[in-house]
Amino acid sequence: MRCPAPPATAADIAKVFLAGCIMAAAVAAPAASVAEGRHPHAEPRRIPVSVKTPPDLSGSQRVGIASFYADNFGGKTMANGAPMDLNGNNAASRTLPLGTKAKVTNLETGKSATVVIKDRGPYVQGRILDLSPATARKIGITPRKGISPVAVAPITVPQPDGSIKEGVAARPTKPLREAALATARR
Repeated sequence: MRCPAPPATAADIAKVFLAGCIMAAAVAAPAASVAEGRHPHAEPRRIPVSVKTPPDLSGSQRVGIASFYADNFGGKTMANGAPMDLNGNNAASRTLPLGTKAKVTNLETGKSATVVIKDRGPYVQGRILDLSPATARKIGITPRKGISPVAVAPITVPQPDGSIKEGVAARPTKPLREAALATARR
C-alpha cells in the first residue's frame, strides 16, 4: 500500500492513520508549512555571500535574532583581518560597518554586553548578528537554544569619510529594553 502526501488536517490524519500509514500521520506537516512549500524541520534559508546589503550608517537601533559562532571558527581570519577570538567581544553583522561598537541586549533575559563588529555575517535569513560564544553566554544565549531575540544599539558608527557618528546607545534616552520592546511592537 502506498501512503498519500502528508496530511494537513486532523481529519486527513485520521484517514491516513486508519489506512495503515502510521509513519505518514506521525510526521504530518502543519498546513502553514505545506502552503509555504517548506518542511517544518528544514534548515534555515541561507543567504548567498554574493548578496550585498547596503551599510547601515544611521546609528539607529535594530531588533532581530542573534546567534553565535561555532567553536571551529576560533583562530580563523575575520573580515577585519584579525583572528577570531572565541572569548572576545567580537561580533559579525551584514549591515553595520566594521569597527562599529554596539550594545547588544537579550530581550528574553534583559542582559546586555558591548561588542565590536569585526566580521561579516550571519548568512542565515532572519538573523542580524553573530556573537562570540563568550558574549553569547554573557547575555544568556545558551548553546542548547543557540539563538535569541536581541536589540542592537550602536554606540559609535564609523562613517565612510573617516568620521565617527554617535549611535542611539550613546545618546541619553529611556532605558534600552523599553525602547527595544516598543520597537518590536510596531
